[in-house]
Amino acid sequence: MAATPSPVEEPVEGPADDPTAAARPRRAAYRRLPVQQRREQLIAVALELFAARPPEEVSLDDVAEAAGASRPLVYRYFAGGKQQLYEAALRSAASELTTRFTVDAVAGTPTQQLGAVLHRYFAFVGEHAAGYGALLRGGSVVETDRTTAIVDDVRRAALRRTLRYLGVREAGPRLTLLVRSWISVVEASAISWLDEGRQIPVDSLCEWLVDQFVVMAAATAVRDAQTAEVLHGWLQLETADSPAGVLLTRLRDLGL
Repeated sequence: MAATPSPVEEPVEGPADDPTAAARPRRAAYRRLPVQQRREQLIAVALELFAARPPEEVSLDDVAEAAGASRPLVYRYFAGGKQQLYEAALRSAASELTTRFTVDAVAGTPTQQLGAVLHRYFAFVGEHAAGYGALLRGGSVVETDRTTAIVDDVRRAALRRTLRYLGVREAGPRLTLLVRSWISVVEASAISWLDEGRQIPVDSLCEWLVDQFVVMAAATAVRDAQTAEVLHGWLQLETADSPAGVLLTRLRDLGL
């Protein structure tokens, strides 16, 4: 069993008179940190590295160097090696992102509430680009059933929260497909937004994504009675200056 790190860790360094020390690349200066703070630091550094390049190309030596720590110290916290650190990093990003799906005491129409959630979502993406990228880019050989489950849990939380804003308790297959498809659009838009240097203002991006949901819901309503009922219900709650109201006005102005 791996030893539990002491409350305040001791540095793990080589001998002071090591004749090869001057020839080795210098790490960031080592500082003693409380256990939880050091663990959080290692996870934050790992997220930055995993987001910058494929996880399989990131070594524990890379993490240790970027954190100003030693490889043995990283192993003290993550005895399972890089895989355990990768999973811990994903859980950290997933936990923080999931909290953004909840907006307390939000007034307004359903599409205004949806827009408020999107603003919180993109606040996370903007503040924690590394965590978001590591969480959702995927395609790594480091992925396992556990890492896939972490990402799936985030998507299920987003599905439940979106349905709640729509006032839906039990969603049928087509309504579920609609919301899941829209969540995929949000994810892809966030990745593209980061990759393209955040050129689109967040307000405009969130408005566009709300519009996408309304249009996708309308297309689904044509083929699904439950979606039609839900759409009719929440459109009754919209106002002329709400996102849905503004979209409908613009569509009419286009002669659509």
